[in-house]
Amino acid sequence: MSSHLSYAEALLVGALQGVTELFPVSSLGHSVLLPAVLGGRWAVDLNVSTPESPYLAFIVGLHVATAAALLVFFWRDWVRIVSGFVTSLRYRRIQTPAERLAWLIVLATIPVGLSGLALEHVFRTTLGKPVPAAVFLTLNGLALYGAELMRRRTRVPTTACTGESTYQATPGSMGNAVDDRLSQLPMPHGVLIGCAQILALLPGISRSGITMVAGMTRELSHEEAARFSFLLATPIILAAGLLKIPDLFGPLGNGIHGEVLVGSLASFVSAYFAVRFLTRYFETRTLTPFAIYCVLAGAASLLWLTLR
Repeated sequence: MSSHLSYAEALLVGALQGVTELFPVSSLGHSVLLPAVLGGRWAVDLNVSTPESPYLAFIVGLHVATAAALLVFFWRDWVRIVSGFVTSLRYRRIQTPAERLAWLIVLATIPVGLSGLALEHVFRTTLGKPVPAAVFLTLNGLALYGAELMRRRTRVPTTACTGESTYQATPGSMGNAVDDRLSQLPMPHGVLIGCAQILALLPGISRSGITMVAGMTRELSHEEAARFSFLLATPIILAAGLLKIPDLFGPLGNGIHGEVLVGSLASFVSAYFAVRFLTRYFETRTLTPFAIYCVLAGAASLLWLTLR
C-alpha cells in the first residue's frame, strides 16, 4: 500500500501539530499514535518512521509554520532579545536583562541543537513507533505530575525571583517584569533547562512540558517556566524545519505542496491561539490537567495497541 497524503489528513494533522507542539502533551507522540489508533490509510500515510514517506516533508512545513506563529506572537520580545545579543557583542558585555536573556537562550539551545543533529534520525526510526510513543507519553504525564508534587512539597513561591507577579500578559509582549526575572536565572541553570529539550527527541515526551518541569526544579514559576520554554523552542523548531526544507522541495515533497500549504496554515493558526491561551493559563494554573491527560491517553493507547 503506497503512502500519500490527503487534504483531510493535512488539515487535521496541521491543526493538531500547532496545538500539541506547545501544549505539554508531545506533538511527535500524537503524530505517531493518532494514525496507529485510527488505522487504515492514516496509518500508512502518516508513518513518521518510514524513511521515504512524504509525511516527513509535510512535517517540515508544519514546524516552520509553528515557529512562525511563535515569532509573530513574541515579536516584541525577539526584537529586544536580538537587540540585546547585538549590543552584547558590540560592547563585549552581558549586563542588561535583554543581553543576559539573549545569552541564556543561545547557550541553552546549543546542547539540544547538537543532539538533534546526531540523534533525531535514529530516535525517529527506532522509537517512532506506536508502542514506544504510548509508553513515553505516559512517562511524560508522570513527569509533569511529579514536578507538581515536588513543587507543593517545597512550597515554591509563585515567582522565583520577586514574589507574586502583577504582570498581565498581552499578545506578543513578554513584559519587563517577566523578562527581568528570567534574565536573573543563572547561566548553568538555563543550560540545564535547555538540555531537558533533548528528551523531547523521544516520541511522547513533550518539549514544552519537559522544559517546564526542568524550569520548575530551578524554582521558576509556572508562568516563567512556560514563557522560557516557548522562547527556547522557537529557534529549535524553526531550525529543525529550515534544515529539512530541501526535503519539502525534493522528491519527497512531489505532489503534496497543496497539502503542505493547507496543513501549515492550520498549524500556524492553531499554534498562535495555543500560545496565546497558555501564556494566560500558566499565570494562575498548573500542569496537573495535562499530566492526567497524558497518563490516560498513553495508557489507553498502549492497551488498545497491545490487546486489539
